[in-house]
Amino acid sequence: MSGPPPSLGVYVHWPYCARICPYCDFNVYRDRGRAEEQAALVAAIGRDLSAQAELTGSRRLVSVFFGGGTPSLMAPEAAGEILDLARSLWTPAEDLEVTLEANPTDAEAARFAAFAAVGVNRLSLGVQALDDAALAFLGRDHDAAAARRALQTAARAFPRLSLDLIYARPGQTAAAWRAELAEALSYGPEHVSPYQLTIEPGTAFDRAVRRGRIVPPADDVAAGLFETTQEVLSAAGFEAYEVSNHARGPAARSRHNLVYWQGEDYVGAGPGAHGRITRPEGRLATVAAARPADYIAEVGRTGAGFASQETLSAVEAAEERVLTGLRIEAGVAFAEVSALGLSPGHPRVTALREAGLIAQDDLRLRSTAAGRLVLDHVTRRLLV
Repeated sequence: MSGPPPSLGVYVHWPYCARICPYCDFNVYRDRGRAEEQAALVAAIGRDLSAQAELTGSRRLVSVFFGGGTPSLMAPEAAGEILDLARSLWTPAEDLEVTLEANPTDAEAARFAAFAAVGVNRLSLGVQALDDAALAFLGRDHDAAAARRALQTAARAFPRLSLDLIYARPGQTAAAWRAELAEALSYGPEHVSPYQLTIEPGTAFDRAVRRGRIVPPADDVAAGLFETTQEVLSAAGFEAYEVSNHARGPAARSRHNLVYWQGEDYVGAGPGAHGRITRPEGRLATVAAARPADYIAEVGRTGAGFASQETLSAVEAAEERVLTGLRIEAGVAFAEVSALGLSPGHPRVTALREAGLIAQDDLRLRSTAAGRLVLDHVTRRLLV
């Protein structure tokens, strides 16, 4: 008797934002004056998902993630339409996780109940800070009072709540960050994603740093804030199951993110969305057209929104598994990276183990807590 179909995640990219944050390098576009385009995009996403279901075959749907951009700006009924279609195309798991990314503006928070009603059961709230000056610096569209109201509303509307926070902001002290974290935890989230502020090339922040208008914290200050993060969250019962993700126990982990980190398959629909689908000929990597108009046109032309699709070589697929798998405690099985020649006794693995960056494990390649602190260094050494 054959077993259950392989698991699958679905990522839906909604690229519109009310405001483009100065630190953001995602595929995003201003929301204004795009009602006609947005209606066409919802229809295109549906056609794209239907076309990709023919590529995947029978699958067990374990997660649907509405990301962006700001998907809380989309009409809740549109999200429900897309979700109902995904449920019909693949076999939904009993514990199907449906996540929506949202901003804490009052206008968006007023729609949380409507999103819950169409099937969203997990909210990822982009709080980013609980300090007005920090929110203004980050270019956010809400103030701290709105964030607090949204947290209260979200806790009532959704059974699962995750918070995004940004630290290592210029001038931030460990004491202030400790207090901010403690207040965020008082709203009862099961999952917290604290991200160190990163200056991405080509962003407004990148230009401001190069002009000397912004001075990022020194490395030792940022490291101290990282340690404060681990200390506060650990004391509150959160486990750091991934580099930047903390959950209050295994059941609170993001199932969708685990799809990525565990090397499972996922389809991506919407402008610029990526996907990975295991086919008889190998692992298919897909990338959708980035501009909304181009994506809609490509779906109209071919049925799917792909700008490119490529079957990864065994080496390329194994490299991806190292890059994603080492982000989580469980790591990746040596059998999955055999194309790279890596083994428990490989000289590069042995050297990293002796340095305390790779765990002693004959079955799996796992980074230690210290290794996850310098993961770029670890992966460069392994993939040289």
